[in-house]
Amino acid sequence: MTTTATLATTPVPKEPASTPKAEAVTDLGAVAAAATTTPAVKASAAAAMPPTPTAKRRPAWLDTLGDYAAKILPPVVTVALLLGIWELASSQAGASLPPPSKVVADTKDLILDPFFNNGGNDVGMAWQLLASLERVLYGYSIAVVVGISLGVLVGQFAIAMRGLDPVFQVLRTVPPLAWLPIALAGFRDGNPSAIFVIFITAVWPIIINTSIGIRNIPNDYRNVARVVQLNGVEYFWKIMMPAAAPYIFSGLRIGVGLSWLAIVAAEMLIGGVGVGFFIWDAWNSSRISDIVLALFYVGLVGFALDRIVSWIGRLVARGSSVS
Repeated sequence: MTTTATLATTPVPKEPASTPKAEAVTDLGAVAAAATTTPAVKASAAAAMPPTPTAKRRPAWLDTLGDYAAKILPPVVTVALLLGIWELASSQAGASLPPPSKVVADTKDLILDPFFNNGGNDVGMAWQLLASLERVLYGYSIAVVVGISLGVLVGQFAIAMRGLDPVFQVLRTVPPLAWLPIALAGFRDGNPSAIFVIFITAVWPIIINTSIGIRNIPNDYRNVARVVQLNGVEYFWKIMMPAAAPYIFSGLRIGVGLSWLAIVAAEMLIGGVGVGFFIWDAWNSSRISDIVLALFYVGLVGFALDRIVSWIGRLVARGSSVS
């Protein structure tokens, strides 16, 4: 009896229930296992993918060739189209101007032998152009010296600006050929008269642009020149030229173009050797093909003069900025 009672009163142990912490540990283990397997899966997938082909870089010479083609081809194509249109239009019945093919055929001797000299005015195109360039060189050089000097004077001093600017504004509106009779009356010779016409035509844009450039020099530059006590020559080369060079050479480029225009027109009236008189003489002799060839040479020389002045301007501006 006693034993039975003891067994009845002894508590029966219960089975431990699963706790939420154990479940959390189990879940975290699954996540960790997944995390540890993910890089391996990714690596195997990446290894299974085929390698991406790398693009080959073009050679440098091919890029350079493409740049030159982009610059050269558009004008070449444009000129070819214009020549084709001219050829078709001038080949029609009743056309007054010769086509390019006829111009080349008629002026073949002038093209192949530009340096012939039969005496007098009967010389090749090279001598005609050189004679005109010589006059332009003299007249334009004088215009550069006078124009820059007066431009600096007008731009630096307000009283000179008030006194000379109205005179410049009136004289620069006179057409170039209107000065030729005055020059012939004064010099009594055609060659110096043509040089004077070139000078009086080219000097105005040089004066105006130089004066604008001088007036636009920052006051800080002027103050520095006073502090370091620069003399006139040093001030011109170290302060004025670097600051005003873009304006000055803009005027010089305009001036050289006007000089070339003026000499062709002046030579038509003064005669002698020169491309202007060559054009006028060809017109009187009804040699239209010779006129077309001369105009082609005039355009090329004018373009070359503009490029030369622009190149000198870049050199001067670069040297001034370095110094």
